[in-house]
Amino acid sequence: PPARFADGGGKSGSAAQLSEHEIVRAAGAGRRYARPLRDRRQEGPVPGAALRGPAAAGRRRPGANRDSEALARGRAYGQPALRTGSGDHAPLPRAEPAGNDHRPGDPFGGERSLRQPHRAAAGRVAGKVTRIIAADDQPDVLEALRLLLKRENISMVPASSPAGVLAALEHEDFDAALIDLNYARDTTSGGEGLDLLSRLRALDPTLPVVVMTAWGSVEGAVEAMRRGARDYVQKPWDNARLVATLRTQVELGRALRRSLRLEEENSRLRGSTPQMIARSPAMQAVLRVLEKVAPSDANVLITGEHGTGKEVVARYIHAASKRAGKPLVTVNAGGVAEGVFESELFGHVRGAFTDAKTDRAGAFEVADSGTLFLDEVGNMPTQQQAKLLRVLQTGEFTPVGSSKVKRSDVRVLAATNARLHEEVAQGRFREDLLYRLNTVEVQLPPLRDRLDDIPQLAQFFLKRIVDRGGTPARRFSQAALEGLVRQPWRGNVRELEHAVERAVLLASAEEIGAQDILLGAPARGPALLESMTLEDAERHLIQRALARCGGNVSEAAKELGLSRSALYRRLQHHGLKAS
Repeated sequence: PPARFADGGGKSGSAAQLSEHEIVRAAGAGRRYARPLRDRRQEGPVPGAALRGPAAAGRRRPGANRDSEALARGRAYGQPALRTGSGDHAPLPRAEPAGNDHRPGDPFGGERSLRQPHRAAAGRVAGKVTRIIAADDQPDVLEALRLLLKRENISMVPASSPAGVLAALEHEDFDAALIDLNYARDTTSGGEGLDLLSRLRALDPTLPVVVMTAWGSVEGAVEAMRRGARDYVQKPWDNARLVATLRTQVELGRALRRSLRLEEENSRLRGSTPQMIARSPAMQAVLRVLEKVAPSDANVLITGEHGTGKEVVARYIHAASKRAGKPLVTVNAGGVAEGVFESELFGHVRGAFTDAKTDRAGAFEVADSGTLFLDEVGNMPTQQQAKLLRVLQTGEFTPVGSSKVKRSDVRVLAATNARLHEEVAQGRFREDLLYRLNTVEVQLPPLRDRLDDIPQLAQFFLKRIVDRGGTPARRFSQAALEGLVRQPWRGNVRELEHAVERAVLLASAEEIGAQDILLGAPARGPALLESMTLEDAERHLIQRALARCGGNVSEAAKELGLSRSALYRRLQHHGLKAS
């Protein structure tokens, strides 16, 4: 392919026309030459000149390495050699969007289907082989990179245009990107590469990007770094420095993704230890048990009616344990569909099924060294119970689609509103699994047995709602607090929280009166719904149904005319909790 010149004069030549130059390094073959480079005007290494010798002169050496010969020809083995001065810029396969040839001045071509910014970069799991994507419009440069990185056990996907890079990122993840700054013929501005850099940073802020160009001015490097490049290399490159730069950036990118994953898993825990309101004698007894159990590694089964605060107790146990600095991972064990149960708990590898485009760590792997909270464990089908029991017995699991056995050290906390001993007697729950889960059993009292806690709980919820913003400051009147204590609270603490939120929204004055906290005021319901958007009305009706049914999802789903799975999807959509 023609070699570009820094002076922009439009001169062109071929590898055969550069006989007066001696290349310091052969990018790709990794061979070192002692003679100095007398003219550095060409953009990058020209393998045909760099590998001069018997092969370049047309004489085949006995046992000559095919990769080196391919590099000298600028083509992969078995493909025709480049034609001298032909300007042959045919792109290498794999990374180009179908039917979208690159055109100068249109660096992204017709590319429309881009990866969404919210894609789970923090969850990317690096495999044994490092994978990078490299972009350059010169096939011989890409082949040189491939040969160099192949010897370093780095897998490289080539792309000859910005559109090719974006198309490749649609289908797979990479540990780093190595991109040229110039793609259109006879351009030296670096504009295409800088635009691509900005797009890559917007798509995945954790992807390390290293830029390379022969036009390595200080200004170009500064602009690339300003737009988010992690480092840059200048053509002709030094093999050792290029490999070291890529390895450093790959490790930094992996460390960043691990950090983001841990931050995401622990975000709720970091705020503070969950507050346990326990003035009532019933909760004082529970608190004494928790203080003894939490520091141990014993599995704990938390039981109680819907809405009694089982997840809060699980968070309290974790925060007071020696695993407090490790992840607390919550899985709605009763709400996971049969088809995705193993993937959710044990993870999967890329290609395990149709939508498995990347490796995914399961709950047991993410919670390693920490705590796994299995909510609604009493609703698990018996087939899933057997799979869970096997992991609890051995501490080992196998991701879906993999043959590699992994180990996980987790403390298991489980919660249910079912009477599991009765479920065992009816054959609906495995007795051996029950004894794995209930080393210690903590029974939470219903709110009607915690009357002394109701005023403080109401004040706690009021402060939290107001602190979230969007609502004016409120305070309870004494009559309102007395009215709260007199309510039956069949939905327990969750129903109380919903009642406080409703009172904050509907109160006409700063002080919340008894009339504002009465449940089910019939005259105001239709008027309230008419003033809501469809989205808000659906959320409101779901909350009311859950409150009336004491948090029982199955009963609430029947009342709303939905299937259980449909209600779970709506709960997730609205950010509501089922228990």
